[in-house]
Amino acid sequence: MSATLRIKGERLQQRIAQLADVGAIDGGGCARLALSDEDKAGRDLVCDWMRELGLSLTVDAIGNVVGTRAGRVPGAAVMTGSHIDTVRTGGRYDGNLGVLAGLEVIASLNDAGIETERPLAVAFFTNEEGARFAPDMMGSLVFTGELALDEALQTQGIDGSTVAENLARIGYAGTAPTPAAAPHAFVELHVEQGPVLDREGTEIGVVESVQGISWTEIEILGTSNHAGTTPMSLRRDAGWAAGSIISFVRELAQEFGGDQVATVGRIEFFPNLVNVVPNRAVLTVDLRNTDEALLQRAESRLAAHLDALRDAEKVDINTRKLARFAPVPFAPEMTDRIERHALAQGLSTRRMPSGAGHDAQMMAPVCPTAMIFVPSVDGISHNVREYTHPQHIEAGANVLLAVLCELAGATLPAGEPA
Repeated sequence: MSATLRIKGERLQQRIAQLADVGAIDGGGCARLALSDEDKAGRDLVCDWMRELGLSLTVDAIGNVVGTRAGRVPGAAVMTGSHIDTVRTGGRYDGNLGVLAGLEVIASLNDAGIETERPLAVAFFTNEEGARFAPDMMGSLVFTGELALDEALQTQGIDGSTVAENLARIGYAGTAPTPAAAPHAFVELHVEQGPVLDREGTEIGVVESVQGISWTEIEILGTSNHAGTTPMSLRRDAGWAAGSIISFVRELAQEFGGDQVATVGRIEFFPNLVNVVPNRAVLTVDLRNTDEALLQRAESRLAAHLDALRDAEKVDINTRKLARFAPVPFAPEMTDRIERHALAQGLSTRRMPSGAGHDAQMMAPVCPTAMIFVPSVDGISHNVREYTHPQHIEAGANVLLAVLCELAGATLPAGEPA
């Protein structure tokens, strides 16, 4: 890659700050739950930027937006992107960096007057976080045909409204077909959301795979009774059973070790009163592992614990699978390309798996796919204190620029091919 072609870090930082102002919350973070009014405002802003850069926009029936820069030859585009929806207490980099860095690549090519052989596309996918509608990565699942459009549209959110209702309400129920035609390749730049790169002082993470994810909602039904007069031996305590599950999944992850993680992220008690034994509890269990066999083993152990708990405590237990994704390896030729360009730019690299789910894992079955990570300070993410140093953002975006130029067949300054 020519040393004269680089992204403009200040321009990228300005866009990150402007998007962070949409749905801004105390502490410097953002709250743009999928298909909310705040998400609409963020979408409108990014679409305006896409049009200013000369991209042609399409919106499909699940609300995925793709902006395309024409190549010299029609055909499948080289695609980059991510998402702009956030969790309720989100930071300003998660997802947003991948979309805005893609726009910065387009802006840099426009500035230099550089054409590409293949089209270049920047996408943002609907409901990547899954914080309002399950499953996560919904938009990219529909985009690739792994989730039926009708099923996705009928999904009810945490507020009881459906995806279809909200797409229509915010004006992003598009007409482009799903599943979409597969891109030529897909590359996603993302903050690590973990502590490894920051702790090691490594500049670029070369992501080789995404670990498998299993989300389960568990409902426990017991009997409400007086907290003072009901003997412990006669209780059907849904709250105690929920606590047992929380303890079990923590101990399970510690027993398995390695890449196994387990989290109870949401819990509700009913009637949720200080002096009443709960008659109902609802909680979620998030299990993840890079090894599919070990993930299945963890799921089996959880199911066995629920069976034992049901018998021992005389409670009813119902489960509902919210999401299930097997571990996904990325194309070796893509990860090799990322590493080669990073090293050519004098950047330190580390090959690693992703602990979080990403749209890239949904794209991997349909086209050559890989991810670039940049460090997250102290490994903090899904938090208003999420932060990545500007020099790391610029480094990651320059690696993305080089990779996309090579994949799309750009002719760089002084006739140097990508």
